[in-house]
Amino acid sequence: MTKNIAVIGTGYWGKNIVRNLFELGCLKSICERDADRIKAMSTQYPDVSITASLSDILNDSLIDGVAISTPAEMHFNMAKKCLLAGKDVYVEKPLCLTADYGEKLVKIARDTNRILMVGHLLWYHPAVIKLKEMIDNGDLGKLQYIYSNRLNLGKIRREENILWSFAPHDISIILGLIGEEPDEITATGGNYLHKKIADVTMSCLTFPSGIKAHIFVSWLHPFKEQRLVVVGEKGMAVFNDVSQDNKLIFYPHTITWHGLEPVPSKAEAVNIDIEKSEPLKSELFHFIDCIKNRKRPRTDGEEGLRVLKVLQACQDALEKEYSFEKKAGDGHESVFIHETSVIDQKVRIGADTKIWHFSHILSGSVIGTNCNIGQNVVIGPGVHIGNGCKIQNNVSVYEGVVIEDDVFCGPSMVFTNVINPRASVSRKNEFKKTHVKKGATIGANATIICGNQIGKYAFIAAGAVVTKDVPDYAMVMGNPGRVKGWFCSCGEKLSIKNSKAQCTACKKNYILKQDILKNLDS
Repeated sequence: MTKNIAVIGTGYWGKNIVRNLFELGCLKSICERDADRIKAMSTQYPDVSITASLSDILNDSLIDGVAISTPAEMHFNMAKKCLLAGKDVYVEKPLCLTADYGEKLVKIARDTNRILMVGHLLWYHPAVIKLKEMIDNGDLGKLQYIYSNRLNLGKIRREENILWSFAPHDISIILGLIGEEPDEITATGGNYLHKKIADVTMSCLTFPSGIKAHIFVSWLHPFKEQRLVVVGEKGMAVFNDVSQDNKLIFYPHTITWHGLEPVPSKAEAVNIDIEKSEPLKSELFHFIDCIKNRKRPRTDGEEGLRVLKVLQACQDALEKEYSFEKKAGDGHESVFIHETSVIDQKVRIGADTKIWHFSHILSGSVIGTNCNIGQNVVIGPGVHIGNGCKIQNNVSVYEGVVIEDDVFCGPSMVFTNVINPRASVSRKNEFKKTHVKKGATIGANATIICGNQIGKYAFIAAGAVVTKDVPDYAMVMGNPGRVKGWFCSCGEKLSIKNSKAQCTACKKNYILKQDILKNLDS
């Protein structure tokens, strides 16, 4: 029997869904809030009920399924409500905007025994269906490389970047053609129209079998291009969705080896005949058939979730997965990271911190707020640096070093983390902790031997070699380093008389007892 479908959202793509469902005889209701669209839909489909309330759709027992074509940021909440209301759901790509939300939708669909289908349109395109058949039949031989270009000067979105807007289709096809999930993902891109929204991205996927793929998407392109190239040992196939006639072409090109030199062997291109049909209509017909016969859709929630995880990994790679730890304030604090620096995964960087040229922050490291990390600095892995610190050029802060707030590390000073290093002997389980306490200063070219503590507001002179614990406020000079005086927390040298001192700058008072200096005003 004919199933009754409601469409939520009749914008750029939604109006095409409405048209196809109407032609299939399954359009029951439309949910739309925009007054101009409501007027247009009412004129074009006078016998279809139109409402601005999602509740009307959820509470209508005659509606079997819902097609969601709203902005991607609304997909999760709408799909969740529809599934829980007992409706089968078709949702336009992407399924939602995080893998966590995607997993929740898949679980809800499974728990409620509802159909969840994702609008990965190209799996219903006759050219892609034929291409998959050719690969499965071995016509291209062992796959080696796939690349896709999806480029246009078209609709530019602000609720999602180009990666999330254009790439889901290509990721879906590539995962399906290869039959694997990637084990390595890199991505790069550019933000030209808005500093926080990528307009152009290039994502590279590497698969366990050795196959590689790249996906180039842009909405800043002078003309429309939608092209997928599949390279195999026995030939190459090109799917050109913009072409009117020759949408799928097979090139039986091969590479032969003459000694150590690969030589291409070109052959005549073959146009592959495919049936002519509208992919969107085929996709929606498949959704209706799945509702009627309780079948699993070809692009079900699980498939949508796999695509979503790759999208998320591409996004993480694009952002190098560093997070901004905001401090209290008006929300306008920022982090500066020079484009030549490398930030590994699982790094936390505090607001207002600056990281300059050619520095590398390794995984698991935490850098506080308002820090200045100079050129050619290496931090980590797993190093914690407090707030307000200055790490000058050419400093390496190794695993095992803890730096508290307001510490100054001068140019080219050195931390060690092993007492007896050998290049041929691994001593990673012998790292010794070095603790630099609040406000300490370490001068240029000083060396801090591991396993020692630098006291708060201590002052290590340039070139000194620290081989034992340094007391609070102490000034250490020489090799090996020895206490040669005392410094105030404000940075002025103190003059001790009769075991007492008062800073000439800030007037703080100190007392020295048994080689321990105490601040009487703290």
